[in-house]
Amino acid sequence: MLGKVKQWLGIEGVKLELVLSPDFDPRMGSLSGRVRLTSKHAQTVTAIKIVMVEKYSRGREDSQLVDEYELGRQVITDLVEVPAEGVPVEINFRLFFQPVASPVDEFGSRNPIFGGLAWAAKKLRNVNSEYRIEAEAQVQGVGLNPFDKQILNQ
Repeated sequence: MLGKVKQWLGIEGVKLELVLSPDFDPRMGSLSGRVRLTSKHAQTVTAIKIVMVEKYSRGREDSQLVDEYELGRQVITDLVEVPAEGVPVEINFRLFFQPVASPVDEFGSRNPIFGGLAWAAKKLRNVNSEYRIEAEAQVQGVGLNPFDKQILNQ
């Protein structure tokens, strides 16, 4: 009984880890990496969803606004058998994404003078973008799916 509850909760089940390349630039348009799966018990992964999200914040203290934008999504639907005893299975992926340009960025891209004004406006309004990758695996017979997320350094 306890073993079935542990399996349903994913306690001794599949563990998911993202392995990403250290160099990232939002203008690249794609990001490659690997999903590493390990488990204490043999299980089957039916799908892996990988998403890139931009957290766009502006303003200061009480007047700070935060929006999140999904820049790209990939779903790997291959059946993956994860063996027992922690033997890792790695799946390579390449996630294509489309950066979202803010109105200030669009204004700044018109010419170099506007670029300087846009940079100053962004500093004045404390504009910041944080990018992250989230991955979630669908595992047969498990109620809580394993996931991982990593913040990308620019």
